[in-house]
Amino acid sequence: MSKHERWNALLELLASAGKVEVEEAATALGVSAATIRRDLDELAEQRLLVRTRGGAVAHGVSYELPLRYKSGRHAAEKARIAAAAAELIAPGEVVGLNGGTTTTEVARALALRFAGEHAEPARPAAPAGPALTVVTNALNIAAELAVRPQIKIVTTGGVARPQTYELVGPLAAGVLGEVVLDTVVLGVDGVDPVLGAMAHQEEEASISRLFAQRASRVVVVTDSSKLGRRAFARICGLERIGLLVTDTGIAPEAAARLTEAGVRVHTV
Repeated sequence: MSKHERWNALLELLASAGKVEVEEAATALGVSAATIRRDLDELAEQRLLVRTRGGAVAHGVSYELPLRYKSGRHAAEKARIAAAAAELIAPGEVVGLNGGTTTTEVARALALRFAGEHAEPARPAAPAGPALTVVTNALNIAAELAVRPQIKIVTTGGVARPQTYELVGPLAAGVLGEVVLDTVVLGVDGVDPVLGAMAHQEEEASISRLFAQRASRVVVVTDSSKLGRRAFARICGLERIGLLVTDTGIAPEAAARLTEAGVRVHTV
C-alpha cells in the first residue's frame, strides 16, 4: 500500500469515526505502528488532523475530507457516471458545474468529447461560437477547462474553500444571478428521499441551489454510496431534479422511491 493510499484510508477512518488509534489503524491497514505514527505526524503538519496520545482526532464535528483525498474513492463508478452525464450535453449548451470529485470527472469527460467534435471539419451553416460554455464555481475545474480553446469557461467570484476548491459567498451568488443555464450538473454529498439533494457545507449548498434555480434542467451525479444519505445543508428538493445519474449499486427500493418522486434514474 502506497503512502497516498494509506493517507486516504486514514482520513476516511477519521471522517467516519472522528478519531484514529495507531494500533487499530496499523492492524486494519496491515502496516507497522511506526508507519502509522509517521503518517499521522505528516497529516497533522498539513492541518488535516490533530495528533493525540496514541492516535489522532478530527478538527471538528463537521469534518470533511479535502477533495484531493476523496478522488480515489469509487473512481471507476465516477468515471462511468461522468461519461454518461457528458453524453447528455448538446453542442452549444451553457452548462453549470459545481465542485466535487464527480463533477470534476464530468468536466474532463466534456473536454474529451467536445475536443473530438471540435476537430471535425466545420460545417458552413454552423453558428460561430464555442462548442460549449461552462459556468463553474470550482477553481480546479476552471483551471482544467481554461486551456481548452473549444470551451468557453466562466467562473464565479467568491471566497475559495480549500477542502473543495469551490468559490462561495455573495460574489459567487452575484455572478450566478446574472446567467442563464441550459443544464446544471450537480455533485452532492447525499440524496435523501424526503429532503432531496444535500451538501455537508451550507455555503456550498447555497451556491449549488442557485445553480439549480438558474438551469432549465438539473442533473445530479453521484455514486450509489450517497443515496439515502443525509448531509447538513439542503440544496434542493427532488421535484427540482430531472435526472439522477448513478452506478448500478443503487438499491432497487431507493431507485423506486426516486422514480415515484418524479426523478428519472439512469444507472451505469
